[in-house]
Amino acid sequence: MDFDYSPKTKDLQQRLLKFMDEHIYPAEKEYAQEMQANTAAGKRWTPLQTIEKLKPKAQAAGLWNLFLPVDSAEASGYHGAGLTNQEYAPLAEIMGRVPWASEVFNCSAPDTGNMETIARYGSAELKERWLKPLLEGKIRSAFAMTEPEVASSDATNICTRIERQGDEYVINGHKWWISGAGDPRCQVFITMGKTDPEAAKHSQQSMIIIPADAKGIRIERPLNVMGYDDAPHGHMEMYFENVRVPVGNILLGEGRGFEIAQGRLGPGRIHHCMRLIGLAERALELMCKRASSRVAFGKSVAQQTVTQERIAEARCKIDMARLLTLKAAWLMDVAGNKVARTEIAMIKVVAPSMACQVIDWAMQVHGGGGMCDDFPLAYAYAAARTLRFADGPDEVHRNAIAKWELGKYGSYGKNAEVPITRGG
Repeated sequence: MDFDYSPKTKDLQQRLLKFMDEHIYPAEKEYAQEMQANTAAGKRWTPLQTIEKLKPKAQAAGLWNLFLPVDSAEASGYHGAGLTNQEYAPLAEIMGRVPWASEVFNCSAPDTGNMETIARYGSAELKERWLKPLLEGKIRSAFAMTEPEVASSDATNICTRIERQGDEYVINGHKWWISGAGDPRCQVFITMGKTDPEAAKHSQQSMIIIPADAKGIRIERPLNVMGYDDAPHGHMEMYFENVRVPVGNILLGEGRGFEIAQGRLGPGRIHHCMRLIGLAERALELMCKRASSRVAFGKSVAQQTVTQERIAEARCKIDMARLLTLKAAWLMDVAGNKVARTEIAMIKVVAPSMACQVIDWAMQVHGGGGMCDDFPLAYAYAAARTLRFADGPDEVHRNAIAKWELGKYGSYGKNAEVPITRGG
């Protein structure tokens, strides 16, 4: 097996690492100060200039839309870096070291998944109207799937209704944890709902594009994650109330929602997991530096056996998670998402759990400082813990993995579905 990165990836890694050192890390303090100033001025839901002024620099450096894969680029007529999943994965790791960094490169969720979805499944008209400005970074988007009334970990439960009336679809539903819906630049929702409740189980759901300025959209409130509201991005509770859109806004056609979700969530899970690995790497780095600089009971914290054990265990866990994620990315590239389904499910269990543990150890080494925003660890932990729900809770993925494993020894689990899940 070849564990080396491609020459293209190595080049982009070096350029991205340089950009992080020269622009992202030095801007972390400015980012925090701008957030505090916006809060004091009552303008939390305002795009941050700390990020906006870095975007042209990322474009000039050729570090823009790195996520856009070869097939999506060809299908859309627009071009990103044209990387495979395996080539993009280590870049996602680097960007993940700072939670807001991905937006600087136009590589942040949920926009990446939405852009790939429109590129692969949208009409030429939808691509021109929505994909082009998204790829240019002029607008942002949201993905509306999770619902409070049902266990959305089983996506067949989604009960938002998408009903055709003449040349329009009428959408009614209650959604929550809709990431990006709080951003004033959010101009479009990709929404999942039922077009035919009487159809076969996995043919009931469809996906449709809804402009954010459509009548009948009501944002109820921003939700917080362990005290963080993630302004100006936000995770919103919202309603679609008799929202009308043209029939041409349906993606692929009625009943194709699960098919689209399979194509959307596989790469997204690679991105999430690699960003978490980057976050864990940074936590380990901060842990080592802090442990080396603090003295307790006559010796440095780094000399304490318990600290050394945790550092060693963190190193092992991070590297194992990375190798498994890269294997999943490689298998997706050479054999497709369906063949890689077990590996995709495994990384979604392994990476968030690993990140939570490593960040927790780093917080412990930082003492009281680890609990406040003087260091990036508390927010990092909240983000990592969230991803044990987002794109499907651990339990759903473990259940699928077990069924596929048991299927090797009998009929049970042989035809288990790839989990299309969200938290909530």
